[in-house]
Amino acid sequence: MDLDLSPEHRLLRDTVRDFMQTEVAPIVDEHERERRFPVDIVRRLGEMGWLGIPIPEDEGGAGLDTLAYAIAIEEIGRVWGSLGLIVAAHTSLGCGPIHLSGTPEQKERYLVPMASGRVLGGYGLTESGAGSDAGGTRTTATREDGPDGPVWRLDGGKRFITNAGQAGTYIVTARTGTTDKGEAEISAFIVPADTPGFSVGRLEEKMGLHASATGELIFQAASVPADNMLGAQGEGFRMFLRILDGGRVSIGALAVGLAQAALDASIPYARQREQFGRPIGSFQGVAFMLADMSTEIEAARQMVWRAAWLKDQGRDYGLAAAQAKLFASEVSSRATNNGIQIHGGYGYVEEYKVERFLRDAKLTEIGEGTSQVQRLVIARKILGLRVV
Repeated sequence: MDLDLSPEHRLLRDTVRDFMQTEVAPIVDEHERERRFPVDIVRRLGEMGWLGIPIPEDEGGAGLDTLAYAIAIEEIGRVWGSLGLIVAAHTSLGCGPIHLSGTPEQKERYLVPMASGRVLGGYGLTESGAGSDAGGTRTTATREDGPDGPVWRLDGGKRFITNAGQAGTYIVTARTGTTDKGEAEISAFIVPADTPGFSVGRLEEKMGLHASATGELIFQAASVPADNMLGAQGEGFRMFLRILDGGRVSIGALAVGLAQAALDASIPYARQREQFGRPIGSFQGVAFMLADMSTEIEAARQMVWRAAWLKDQGRDYGLAAAQAKLFASEVSSRATNNGIQIHGGYGYVEEYKVERFLRDAKLTEIGEGTSQVQRLVIARKILGLRVV
């Protein structure tokens, strides 16, 4: 067993870390304050090949593995949670479904531009009344004959969609009928942003991650060619489960990055800030908080890396991904909260960064399945029972 990163992984980690610290860190506060999507930075990431890290080269990506992807997301999130979420949603949820189920023609037309960084991707699954309950999807897709051939007409809406209004290509789930068991038949579709009848509705004012775009997708008789169905009819639900497994690795990595950022800020503060004539880090109350943060962050990192490694080995990684995402996200909330506690009153004001880390970290306990859903996934897998 070799627990060291390969030279290639270390080089990627150091390269991303240096870029984020020197090129990105100085502009974060301005974008967060103005709630401005970092168009220029995202474009630069695309030019460097960081928007398609785990996608094969012949599909427009960098041809690296899932571990490399997790390392990059952690390093990006360590400086800027919003950017980490943008990249994770684009790569895992935008590119992932086409890589998994796309035809050669779909990959050439849609995936290559996305993985090479020329087009941003988004994933439309969640609705106002259907989040983890994908079977509650109300958006419908009806097959019709169009002037240029058969089309699917989409009607309905999606909510809380990352990269809404910024993506050029969306992967959308919709009901296409009813199964023999009387359940909703869910299929997936590729929807270009310029599709007639498709529009972006309200953009959310969020607790954190202010520079990322989260919004509503609206479909009013939005027609896409029949060839834009992704995978076979009725396979959308199974596809979405597989995509979420991979997405949990990236959200876990983002959580680790945010937690590490809180620790990075807290250690020098605990060394320099004095009370009662000595550094606050010399008091057990503070020192033990830092010790717990460091230990839990390292454990979370190893769980995320193991899930990524299992995926790269072609092994079943669903349980490991759910465990990693659950643990890392809750570690992130504890670590960022402790970061504020260590900073005291300074931690509560925007002059210091730890308050932003806490606000951003909360999303990791919600996105890609809440902590409660992760526990359901884990319990079902280890018990072999239908836990509800």
